[in-house]
Formats: sequence, structure tokens, C-alpha cells
Amino acid sequence: MAGKVAAPGTAVLLVTANVGSLFDDPENLQKNWLREFYQVLHAHKPHFVALHCQEFGGKNYEASMSHVDKFVKELLSSDAMKEYSRARVYLDENYKSQEHFTALGSFYFLHESLKNIYQFDFKAKKYKKVTGKEIYSDTLESTPMLEKEKFPQDYFPECKWSRKGFIRTRWCIADCAFDLVNIHLFHDASNLVAWETSPSVYSGVRHKALGYVLDRIIDQRFEKVSYFVFGDFNFRLDSKSVIETLCTKATMQTIRAADTNEVVKLIFRESDNDRKVVLQLEKKLFDYFNQDVFRDNNGTACTVSAATVEFVQLGRLLTDTYGQQLLYHCPHTVCAVSHFVIKRNV
Repeated sequence: MAGKVAAPGTAVLLVTANVGSLFDDPENLQKNWLREFYQVLHAHKPHFVALHCQEFGGKNYEASMSHVDKFVKELLSSDAMKEYSRARVYLDENYKSQEHFTALGSFYFLHESLKNIYQFDFKAKKYKKVTGKEIYSDTLESTPMLEKEKFPQDYFPECKWSRKGFIRTRWCIADCAFDLVNIHLFHDASNLVAWETSPSVYSGVRHKALGYVLDRIIDQRFEKVSYFVFGDFNFRLDSKSVIETLCTKATMQTIRAADTNEVVKLIFRESDNDRKVVLQLEKKLFDYFNQDVFRDNNGTACTVSAATVEFVQLGRLLTDTYGQQLLYHCPHTVCAVSHFVIKRNV
């Protein structure tokens, strides 16, 4: 989502991207990604840029440390960023701490023309003027200019740790205060589990985790301000609805492991037509015979109704519990952009 606004004011650009794959092939993917990012900057010419990254450093953070440093250095020193004289970079690099590591990276760039920009100190409970360029990493829990949390372990499916949590910063521009929240919610760990109920158990976990973040944002510890939540929400189509739509006339065969009797595969076959295999489903496999159904008309033939379940849940959470607050989401692995202008009331 992006739009240009001609009215005078402070132009703000919010960008979110799951960048895990960039560190698998840094020589090619990083260069291409950064080129696209710089083109977005050129198109919108924002005064304030917030870049929220998830899976920063890739799957093996320790092995990617040199690539991480190169990525950050490139962002801070490139010609495309030369007019952004102030910056704050927050990288969760504490990969050895399983109970704290989130692999989140939050980047904030302030244009040289922007005056009197302040960032909130959550420990001192006051704003501080932003000057220069600073990078914070390792143990972000002790950094007073942000709040960072990993979700409680009992939130994680099967209570297995993964890199999911949020980072919150607060800013004041043109006398307008707002929070920016970088978030990474839970993925669907198994297709076999996800399709069992509608909505799936994973949708319920995401719903619970998002509520946890919103509760933290609007609690009584600090003054309430507007907030923007943007990151990788890991929203999925409702698997049960998708499969039932695709396999309306199919029969299902269940394959179990010989030693544990656990379901390891589902095979959906046509009732006639020589019992042709329509869909094969495993923990990490979704193999449908006709891929065109997901491409034609943007996949609306099978995905519109299936997509509504989790969004309806989200809408109820925001409307019934939190009122009309602004939430900006990014589906998994998609880079999303939002552009708006802050005006000073006269």
C-alpha cells in the first residue's frame, strides 16, 4: 500500500519486510532488495523512514554476522541515504539467548531538513532530541529507548521456542507523538495440524499474541499515543476452507507412520477419473495438481472466503477490545510500504 500526498507536512514512510532469505544469497538478493528500497525512497521522498525487518540475519545468525554488518553499513553510507543525517538502528543480535532472541531489526532514518525530532526514553519517561547516527545491538533489553519482548513460552505452539516477539519505539514529530511496533507473529508449523479446524489452532495463537502486544501498548505505564503496528503477521488462508473448496468431490486417504501411528500424509483423490490424485498434504508440503487455480484472477476462485476467517478475528479483536486504533499488517515474506504525511495543527 502506497500513496502520494501533495499537502505540505512531514512525509513518513513505513516499510516492513521479512528479510531472512536476503542472507542466504547476499551478493545477489541483498543488492536487488536494496536497489528496490532506494527506488521507493526516491519515489516518495520521505522525511522520516521506518524500516522494520524480521528474520534479520537469516536462519543462521552466527554464520551471517559479516553479512549483517555489510547490510547495515550499506544502508547507513549509501548515496541514496546521504540526505538522512540522523539514524537509529536496533538489531537483536543476542542469538545465544533462546529466551530473548527475536531476530528483529528496526531502522529509523531522519532527513536533514527535519527539525526538532524527539525519541522517547522508556526508563526516564521523557523525550530526548535525536542527533547523529547510532546503532544498538546485542542485549536490547537494557536499551531505554525501546521496549523489546519475546512472547512468553506458553504462547509458542507446542511450547517450542522460535524467534517471535516485538520491538516498540516512540517518536515525536511536529508535536505529534506515536509508537512504531515491529512485530513477528507465529507461522503455521504443520499443514496437517492447520487444516484440522477452522479457524486453525495457529490462527488462535496469532490472535492471542497480537492481543498481548496491544495490551502492552495501551497499558497504564505510559501516556497513550497513536500507534502503528507493522511487521510479519504470518497471516494464512484458512487451510480447512481452502482444502474443502479444492477437494469438494475427492476422497481422503490417511498415511500413518509405522512406528508411532502418527498421521504423516493425506492424499486426496478424485472419486472417478481413475482416482487421480488432486492434493497431497504433509507437514511442510501442499502439493495441488492444478497450480493455475491460485493464479487465475489472483486466486479468488478458492481463496476469498478462506482468507476472511483470520481477518474477521483480527477485526473483532481491534474493534471490541481496543477501539479504532490503526493497525498495519504485512503477510508473510511480502515487503509492504505505507506513506503518509503528518501536519502541524495551527
